[in-house]
Amino acid sequence: MKRIRVAVTGMNAVDSPAPGVPVVRSLLESNIPMNIVGFSYGALDPGNFMNHLIENAYLFPYPNAGSETLLERIKVVHNKTPLDIIIPTLDSELDNYISIQSDLENLGIRTFLPTRKELHLRDKSLLNQTLANSEIKLPQSINVTDANSLKSAVDKIGFPLLIKGIFYEAYLAYSMEEAIGYFFHLTAKWGIPIIVQKFISGEEINVCALAKEGELVGAVIMKKLFLTDKGKAWAGVTIQNEEAIQTSKGILKNIHWNGGCELEYIVESKTRDLYLLEINPRFPAWVYLATASGQNLPEALVKICMKEKFEPFQNYEVGKVFVRHSWDDIVPMKAIESLTVNGDLSGATSHE
Repeated sequence: MKRIRVAVTGMNAVDSPAPGVPVVRSLLESNIPMNIVGFSYGALDPGNFMNHLIENAYLFPYPNAGSETLLERIKVVHNKTPLDIIIPTLDSELDNYISIQSDLENLGIRTFLPTRKELHLRDKSLLNQTLANSEIKLPQSINVTDANSLKSAVDKIGFPLLIKGIFYEAYLAYSMEEAIGYFFHLTAKWGIPIIVQKFISGEEINVCALAKEGELVGAVIMKKLFLTDKGKAWAGVTIQNEEAIQTSKGILKNIHWNGGCELEYIVESKTRDLYLLEINPRFPAWVYLATASGQNLPEALVKICMKEKFEPFQNYEVGKVFVRHSWDDIVPMKAIESLTVNGDLSGATSHE
């Protein structure tokens, strides 16, 4: 089989890690011969220097630079390092990649992405409307754009409640002062609207999934065992919950989803009712746990891109645990200089 080259975005791997590195780890366990390159937004993103995983790293302008700037940068990279597939792994960049999908296809670069309609149907701020006629339970949520609407939403929902950014981050607020502080923090970082959501006490479970034209290709459920101060899972275990699988299958069929995603649920303590919190439009940072449990979803995505036949996954190993840890990589200064000045690691090695 011909060796292919796959570019993966999201090389950030700090306390709130991006999915790029675990997607790369999953791809390297595939039977498909491939080389991997990393696309990153920061010269110091740790994944850039994992030369045991990637052959090169390329620096990109932030998504707010727009789709045309992204396309021009990809053309430069493609000229230097011909690409077969790109897997975007960050919410904030998907709009741009959807805009240039046909241009990438003309360059011979394949992607597997939702349409813009599908992407927006699962938007946090629109989810209540999207699933309004379904039996899916969702916590009461109100979109706010200013301090006045924030106060009105807080009065309706009551404390404690969650203040959530449009792309990332969520904070539990117990007072108006906390709610206002989180509102301005998230507005400055991610823009508006901000979502005010009723807090439901219970056990959070997350589903890592891949779907093609709304049909489930695979899904693995994880329960968080240890959280960082940002609420990110630092340890988790695979569990079985048939209701969550069937609910996820119905939701993805409803929005005709294409691509990887993460569905976040909470099982209410008192009633044991299952509530959908949000749908993230890409693989989660714990996607390698799915691979280790028997469902290599990033590999399946590559097979879809290559139009290869594959069988949907049926099962996975329950009781598999992941534990994250910090690791100091030592890199030469010339590697940082090369990324900062040239935009890639050509001519510099990541280890002395």
